[in-house]
Amino acid sequence: MFNMELKKISEVEWEIPKEGKMNVPGRIFASERLLIDMKKDDTFKQIMNVAKLPGILKASIACPDAHMGYGFCIGGVAAFDTLNGIISPGGVGFDINCSVRLLKTNLTFSDIEKAGKKEILHSLFRSIPSGVGRGSELKLTKKELDDVLRDGAQWAVCAGYGMKDDYIYTEEEGKIKGANPLDVSQRAKSRGMPQLGSLGAGNHFLELQVVDEIYDSKIAKIFGLTKGQVCIMVHCGSRGLGHQVASDYIRLMEEKYSWPEYDRELVNAPIKSELGKKYFSAMACAANFAFANKQMITHWIREDLKHYFPNIKIEVVYDVCHNIAKFEKHLIDGSEREVLVMRKGATRSFGPGRIELPEKYREVGQPVIIPGSMGTASYVLSGTKKAEEISFASTAHGAGRVSSRTSARNNIRGEDVKLSLEKKGIDVLAGSFKGLSEEAPEVYKDIDEVVRVSHEAGIGNLVAKLKPIAVMKG
Repeated sequence: MFNMELKKISEVEWEIPKEGKMNVPGRIFASERLLIDMKKDDTFKQIMNVAKLPGILKASIACPDAHMGYGFCIGGVAAFDTLNGIISPGGVGFDINCSVRLLKTNLTFSDIEKAGKKEILHSLFRSIPSGVGRGSELKLTKKELDDVLRDGAQWAVCAGYGMKDDYIYTEEEGKIKGANPLDVSQRAKSRGMPQLGSLGAGNHFLELQVVDEIYDSKIAKIFGLTKGQVCIMVHCGSRGLGHQVASDYIRLMEEKYSWPEYDRELVNAPIKSELGKKYFSAMACAANFAFANKQMITHWIREDLKHYFPNIKIEVVYDVCHNIAKFEKHLIDGSEREVLVMRKGATRSFGPGRIELPEKYREVGQPVIIPGSMGTASYVLSGTKKAEEISFASTAHGAGRVSSRTSARNNIRGEDVKLSLEKKGIDVLAGSFKGLSEEAPEVYKDIDEVVRVSHEAGIGNLVAKLKPIAVMKG
């Protein structure tokens, strides 16, 4: 339990004052209601420990969905000086580039109902592999896998699994530069080889949604969202490959540099060191695998739904990273500098004018996609200039857990979760009832409160609300 008094900046912004070995203060974006849950675990201790890392700039940041994680808290953000700073697998996460892609369609809810919502969900469940350890039917050669690690979603499109606009409307155009497959272990490659084009398990999902509410009609129009429209949200990552990359480099960094005395999980290497560069390269490879993974799933979705809707049109709104380290330009002490930003369970929130965004979105800022938890709404926001000023252009990536998976399994029956969702008109298919209990809506924070705080803090402005109608879980 955290007992230190926080400095109140506003109703939705708080500070942990710099003290002891902290190089910068902690900065939390939360309401008093969200703070209650954050204080129940080691979230604030982790924020303070990150603030002690060499080369950290401005503040150790926590987004509205923050909760305890490995190394950084989930929802943690920090930027580092490229000359004196560090890179840490604990600041990225094990599921590298666990991320969300939002697809828009030319369908309405009545179209889905007429075709048979349950039948469509069952068909998607058969077409897209999901679940612990389950791989896809795609057989890659070793060379093809290296090409995936180097070129990401662009590889998939060039191989015939999609169209150019799919990766144009993906962060980094679906390909993080600096990825060298030689920096990825054979063990990691062997784990990833059979898994490209598969959803995985845990909190990963495929969800059919309907645009329920529009908050900003101008931006929604630019994003291509209209009330009553059916959308499809895909949440997945780099599968076993990304997890192995993280494990490999944690071990290598421990062997070479040991670990900080205040938190072993914050093991790191200097950004400019050989090992730091190799980790960034391997992380980029895993991120590219995740981009390609979602591109393959997008292709399977299109192929499957054509059987029901021959004239269906499915386009990518945007694809955003969650667990990632990126070199970006930000204002530091009044001048623009390149820094390394690590976002651990946080979404980039670039505002208008950023050259990194697709031309169509530069006028209004990037789409920020914040998924809910099966029975709850998901949201689309737009990035802001204020986010660039106060949070290194970052905001929440979801609701954020309030209960562990173990606790959920002990207290919630998956069968009850399924029944509850169906009573709300939400069909659900999952690999197991255990998975449903672990991901029940009640084990997460209130997503409505999380996005309200993001909007009020100015780190992501509300554009649209999407409600689930059918959910596929691993």
